[in-house]
Amino acid sequence: MVSLCLNSLPLPPPSSCPKKLTETSSSFSNGSIGTALKPIVVNGNPPTFVSAPGRRIVAVGDLHGDLDQARYALEMAGVLSSDGQDLWTGEDAVLVQLGDVLDRGDDEIAILSLLRSLGIQAKAKGGAVFQVNGNHETMNVEGDFRYVESGAFDECADFLEYLNDYEYDWDEAFVRWCGVSRIWKDERKMSRNHWGPWNLVKRQKGVIARSVLFRPGGPLACELARHAVALKVNDWIFCHGGLLPHHVAYGIEKMNKEVSQWMRGLIEEDTNRNMPFIATKGYDSVVWNRLYSRDISDLADYQINQINAILQETLQALGAKAMVVGHTPQFSGANCEYNCSIWRIDVGMSSGVLNSRPEVLEIRDDKARVIRSKRNRFSELQMVDYL
Repeated sequence: MVSLCLNSLPLPPPSSCPKKLTETSSSFSNGSIGTALKPIVVNGNPPTFVSAPGRRIVAVGDLHGDLDQARYALEMAGVLSSDGQDLWTGEDAVLVQLGDVLDRGDDEIAILSLLRSLGIQAKAKGGAVFQVNGNHETMNVEGDFRYVESGAFDECADFLEYLNDYEYDWDEAFVRWCGVSRIWKDERKMSRNHWGPWNLVKRQKGVIARSVLFRPGGPLACELARHAVALKVNDWIFCHGGLLPHHVAYGIEKMNKEVSQWMRGLIEEDTNRNMPFIATKGYDSVVWNRLYSRDISDLADYQINQINAILQETLQALGAKAMVVGHTPQFSGANCEYNCSIWRIDVGMSSGVLNSRPEVLEIRDDKARVIRSKRNRFSELQMVDYL
């Protein structure tokens, strides 16, 4: 029986997180010449309240490790070049990705890398990229790998080996990974022996690598710690599952900070198992809540009224116009309910979920519309407007 220990893989240095992991800048200047837009101002660490005057906002739902579909969605949103160079084309726009980048697909780290790269490019143009963590991000930091694909374990092993080549210069290595991950994947496929995916040693190596990367204080856990679980941009709230009144009463900035500290491994040893329950565990937590995503055709009138009352109480407490959520695939496509106070934009685009055509939400001048493709290729886009 072959076994591996942590010493069989290159490990990060003993410090808890890569030194350059957190950006401390609180504003993003407009890089365009001749425009009068005010800079984007970010409050909270991780970001919680964002003022982005006059910006076009685009929101993208669950991606689940499907890099090709993620690129298609970002191209549709007008923020990613279509030439394969992974260049930001959104100028001073704000992109928000609603979590669940992880699980069910093979290219999770590559997507995280792409979003980080786009964030750096966007900032130089006066725009910004934000992510919120979903339930699959918190599950992986907790060590729950039940939805991890074989190829994702392989990507973790490749990425950890790749990091060693950079001597753990995290920022440079992480941003570059999206561009080189395909090469590593192709080389791995070419060198695969006749045992293929059943190779026990290879599988153990991938599981150990994932544990090293995603455990609290690990490099990728610290990367996820940069992201909120609830984010307010102008008058819009973005979260994975849904905010409830007791979340707001607790304090969304407090929640974001506690989840971030847990992911960074900064919680005291004797409480390390006590995850921030209100945000990450339970059916009514921020990342698991499905209350607003239920099909209202299955609900009685009194239930619809109750849910709407809860939603309106939450929005009023936050001073927000509407909430945008992912988490629950919408078989009819991205849509809104309760007088468009809630937008549900997880369309199951990943090949590991529904493999549906990508759709994105665009918010411009405080009005929202869905951008969706008429065809499998996205040469033609359809705009669906809502009041």
